[in-house]
Amino acid sequence: MPTRQLGFPVFDADNHMYETRDALTRHLPSEYAGIIQYVEVDGRTKIAVAGKISDYIPNPTFDRVARPGAQEEYYKIGNPEGKSRREIMGRGIDATPAMRSPEPRLALMDEQGIDRAIMWPTLASLVEERLRDDPDAIHAIIHALNRWMHEQWTFNYQDRIFATPVITLPVLEKAQAELDWVLEHGAKVILIRPAPVPGWRGPRSFALPEFDPFWRRVEEAGLIVGMHASDSGYTRYLNEWEGIRDGEFFPFRSPSGFAAIIGGQHREITDTVASAIGHGLCSRFPKLKIMPVENGSGWVRPLIDDMRHAYEFNPHVFDEDPVMVLKRNIYVHPFHEEDTTGLIDVIGVDNVVFGSDYPHPEGMADPISFVDELDGLAEEDKAKVMGGNLGRLMDAA
Repeated sequence: MPTRQLGFPVFDADNHMYETRDALTRHLPSEYAGIIQYVEVDGRTKIAVAGKISDYIPNPTFDRVARPGAQEEYYKIGNPEGKSRREIMGRGIDATPAMRSPEPRLALMDEQGIDRAIMWPTLASLVEERLRDDPDAIHAIIHALNRWMHEQWTFNYQDRIFATPVITLPVLEKAQAELDWVLEHGAKVILIRPAPVPGWRGPRSFALPEFDPFWRRVEEAGLIVGMHASDSGYTRYLNEWEGIRDGEFFPFRSPSGFAAIIGGQHREITDTVASAIGHGLCSRFPKLKIMPVENGSGWVRPLIDDMRHAYEFNPHVFDEDPVMVLKRNIYVHPFHEEDTTGLIDVIGVDNVVFGSDYPHPEGMADPISFVDELDGLAEEDKAKVMGGNLGRLMDAA
């Protein structure tokens, strides 16, 4: 039984699946055979992309994973004892069936008191950055992953679990075809990497007018545009300061003091939202529903301050007040350790959604306990954050 019974539906915006070993390759065209490989290195299985071994995901088979919520206390109270990462994480566990398939996951959700959940892939976050010079390969691998995801989870399992297909944008025509395919197969939410779009002539923002045909279809379909934290390519800039020649992103290694400071600035999602608003995407398509997930909310207040300043001194470069646009188009998923009620004071209760990051170690072992972070709110506002807001957005799709 769940730890408690809430008097309203609970809709978790941030749940994760662990993919099977063939998730990226089962449906990959023969001409791309070998572009994704699993290799043994010193007795450990690693994933190689285009012949280069990546340590971005330490155990890409997900046979052994970190315990759900292993870092929950660390993120809530910090690390006053100076424990090592290994001490904080503790011993791993074998991946459970509920991490791999929808039927056992649904049973687990019943135990947790979760009515509905958005389910995000994990391996998808390493593809685009490592193949930034081969847009056609990116499209091929992403489509293969989406086909696997639909076979394994469907995009709408019993109207309760909503797996999120990925859309990559390097080649507009292929992105539109992928969008049509996922819509035909029941998708109600999509995942777009919060980063510049790679391309044959270099990267550029997804918010530029060249992508408007794609976004017009997204708006018409009423899809939620999920922008889950990913490898956005910013590590190469950080590494220049660190003197690191390898451009690999190591999200699970202990950072230097410099990296710890810079990482707290949330540059990737700040720039992503600033582009969506500042390049006019949200003004051209005012019904878009953009939901940054697992990016926290620490970026919101500084960005609003910057937008207010920019609008005050340069109103002529904006179609609308950018702060008003943010409150109309952007829906924020705060981390469990953050000041959620303070965030509500800034952007309003209708723009805040609950997500547990289950079963990741930095997430919550008992997702429904997030309601404790909402003490002091009226019951109707708690209901909005814990599920009502996301349900409203999803049911409109």
